[in-house]
Amino acid sequence: MSVSNPTLITFVIYIAAMVLIGFMAYRSTNNLSDYILGGRSLGSVVTALSAGASDMSGWLLMGLPGAIYMSGLSESWIAIGLIVGAYLNWLFVAGRLRVQTEHNGDALTLPDYFSSRFEDKSGLLRIISAVVILVFFTIYCASGIVAGARLFESTFGMSYETALWAGAAATIAYTFVGGFLAVSWTDTVQATLMIFALILTPIIVLLATGGVDTTFLAIEAKNPDNFNMLKNTTFIGIISLMGWGLGYFGQPHILARFMAADSVKSIANARRISMTWMILCLGGTVAVGFFGIAYFSAHPEVAGPVNENHERVFIELAKLLFNPWIAGVLLSAILAAVMSTLSCQLLVCSSALTEDFYKTFLRKNASQVELVWVGRLMVLLVALIAIAMAANPENRVLGLVSYAWAGFGAAFGPVVLISVIWKGMTRNGALAGILVGAITVIVWKHFELLGLYEIIPGFIFASLAIYFVSKMGAPTAGMVERFDAAEKDYNLNK
Repeated sequence: MSVSNPTLITFVIYIAAMVLIGFMAYRSTNNLSDYILGGRSLGSVVTALSAGASDMSGWLLMGLPGAIYMSGLSESWIAIGLIVGAYLNWLFVAGRLRVQTEHNGDALTLPDYFSSRFEDKSGLLRIISAVVILVFFTIYCASGIVAGARLFESTFGMSYETALWAGAAATIAYTFVGGFLAVSWTDTVQATLMIFALILTPIIVLLATGGVDTTFLAIEAKNPDNFNMLKNTTFIGIISLMGWGLGYFGQPHILARFMAADSVKSIANARRISMTWMILCLGGTVAVGFFGIAYFSAHPEVAGPVNENHERVFIELAKLLFNPWIAGVLLSAILAAVMSTLSCQLLVCSSALTEDFYKTFLRKNASQVELVWVGRLMVLLVALIAIAMAANPENRVLGLVSYAWAGFGAAFGPVVLISVIWKGMTRNGALAGILVGAITVIVWKHFELLGLYEIIPGFIFASLAIYFVSKMGAPTAGMVERFDAAEKDYNLNK
């Protein structure tokens, strides 16, 4: 690995720029609210692009293109489900959650919101939801670190162990220093880089394989079923892939962007920007994997790395088809996808440990400076645990992401969605929803029941638990009053 390697130089410049943004954000971080939610100051563009970038982790440029490369368009049901789920999340949850968190104790985290919204004096709701965040996010963080390690391993010929630390170091650095503002500002840059890479790469692959007609003929010659969206699928299989969309309602790192928006008015514009970005990115991702079938069929002599690990299809195409300097920029897009998601996941875990454990149970009167530094130390702690979990080189990015995504989608999704649209929901209903959703995902995954993605039964059972347990009691007058005030605020300002 030469120091003059253009790709290496591009990576170093890119990482240095992200860390610089972290230090710029450091100057605007004065208290825990700034560190966790950026002082609720995000405009529509930053809200939109940071929500998108934090959502689309390494699987966008590795896991999904690899799945399309292996199985054809039948794997694109995931993308369709995600687009539908993201749109509904922006439409029904984003604005309402923004005002509900403000009206319920100016909550900074989801456990904080649940505790205030349902007047949970026992602290049980806060503790259980914080534990769910820590368990599933540590797995999710591990997936990001695996993706980063794969990138450094294949790009620079590092050992997996060295690549593991190299890929994680920069993200830890700017998250540690700059907190939420650093994460949001860098996410905006990273989202721009990702969409550039995912529009340019499929166009160049298409030109390299002889245009649309030649490319499609080559894909058909490889296997006519590559065009068949129902290939090797069943009703349960399609529902499972589409079910990924349910996960959006419960992802703390995405919901944090809604909570941090400067006002409800900016949400509608943010929704339009975010959905346009998302559709273009997912379309580009599917195209990279699909056109890659034609390219590597025509050039079997360079297909070895992709056949060995199909998640490297984007990496290999960038290295083969572009000038090393441009390839460096494109491969930085994978690093951007990894860093953008990993950084906000580390921050949410840090927030749960700092706000929901340390401040609530250990140091109620801790100063803001102390809390910010505890938050920084928690970033380091969670990162080290995630790195240890990612140490197995046999890990696959999409597998790790799917489990964590299901855990959050089922445990928090129904609670968040129902809490912002139904004032009859109670504290016991919320508790039942979180427990039933999380336990269903773990049990369903372990026994692999019916071949159905565990988020679907988890979401359904959690929703039923919330409804029936809530009906056994009644919300307090204070809960109803705050809900109505928040709903009135939302309707006046949307």
